[in-house]
Amino acid sequence: MTVIEETLGMSEAGKTGPDERVRRLTAMHLLMGRPELGAIAGAILVFSLFGVFAGDSGMFAIDGVMNWAQVAAYLGILAVGACLLMVGGEFDLSIGSMIGFAGVMVAAPVMYLGWPPWAAVLFAFAGAMALGSLNGYLVVRTKLPSFIVTLAFMFILRGLTLVLSTYFANGTIISGVGDRLAEDPIVSTLFVGSTGAWIFHGLASLGWIEVLAGGQPVVEGIPKVILWWAALGAIAAFVLARTRAGNWIRTVGGDANAAKNVGVPVKRVKISLFVFTAFCACLFGVLQVSDVGSAAADRGLQKEFEAIIAVVIGGTLLTGGFGSVVGACFGALIFGVVQIGISFTNINSDWYRVFLGAMLLMAVLFNHYIRGRAAAGK
Repeated sequence: MTVIEETLGMSEAGKTGPDERVRRLTAMHLLMGRPELGAIAGAILVFSLFGVFAGDSGMFAIDGVMNWAQVAAYLGILAVGACLLMVGGEFDLSIGSMIGFAGVMVAAPVMYLGWPPWAAVLFAFAGAMALGSLNGYLVVRTKLPSFIVTLAFMFILRGLTLVLSTYFANGTIISGVGDRLAEDPIVSTLFVGSTGAWIFHGLASLGWIEVLAGGQPVVEGIPKVILWWAALGAIAAFVLARTRAGNWIRTVGGDANAAKNVGVPVKRVKISLFVFTAFCACLFGVLQVSDVGSAAADRGLQKEFEAIIAVVIGGTLLTGGFGSVVGACFGALIFGVVQIGISFTNINSDWYRVFLGAMLLMAVLFNHYIRGRAAAGK
């Protein structure tokens, strides 16, 4: 028998029996390996609880849904950026301060320097992303923990926001900018108000949703912050799960040295993630200024911690390399439902923070358990 025949014979023989290198995984095993499982289960639990205690209070009417969905969307925008960065193994504690700083970068040029609103918004995004790039550069260049670098920028940006607002407005609030933004066709189309009014007018004409005394529907449209959240979440989830860039992000977060050895551009990936996180924070600030109509130096206070909690609840590991944008979005949804839902019940609103802390602890324990099972099954 020739060598080729022997090889073919071995190959044919191998086909007759199961390959010991391949192991079948049950549906339950695959489900337990999903990082967003805990957040989805938590969201179901939260909706069930409020369905029982606030089901007849108007919380799940169309105007109530838009209320808590808008709160979730603001945090969800931050959570999308924070999720990718944390999967990449880094933190950004300056995003809360970036919200207030971006708001002032929009409001001050419009109100005091005569800039057109579109130019001020573009300036805010360029400035925020440049600062994000600087954050990332310092982290990869100095190899200092991103916790320390971004903590410093958290104080720097908060201080600059106070200085600038006091200099221009002689106070901590710059008012009147909302009307100016609404007059700009570009800014108004992208960031101001809501869209899809015809849908809700049609629903009101059919009697499917409530109307006000003047015949207008109780909801005039879908707030644009919700659309931004949905778009960013969908794009980021696709990038993380289906693209080479997503593989790079997870590899860099799991082991940066190993990623570098196999040719992954570690520095470029990390700096890009810091830039994207800053973009999300600036988007939050621009949408908030457009919605509220003013900029304030204390905007975004502690939002960096809420974003991290939402991401951790969503199944992302604090050590990096493992996480889910979908889970982070569900974590933000839990925030919105609880924060607004408490006001529809007789529960004291002071319990909100207690609930968030308990959710964080349970999420960390659940994620630790899931990762332990996944590692044991390898």
